[in-house]
Amino acid sequence: MNYVIGFYLLEFLGVILCILLGYFIYDKRVNRNHGEKVPAGFQWTEEVNIDPVSGVKTRVYYNPDTGERFYKKEK
Repeated sequence: MNYVIGFYLLEFLGVILCILLGYFIYDKRVNRNHGEKVPAGFQWTEEVNIDPVSGVKTRVYYNPDTGERFYKKEK
């Protein structure tokens, strides 16, 4: 009986571990709210993403020094 309880406890801990890893490792760059003001050092690019449902345009800015990208919603 102890083996059965231990087995289900390990299964439960494994599922919790997968959920936590997925939450902290999941790529959240695209959905990040960057704001309206573009930080210093970022350059305008021609890349534009358009949400097919809402039609909102998102302009991509790029920082060549760090490789970081900044997403700004256009009106």
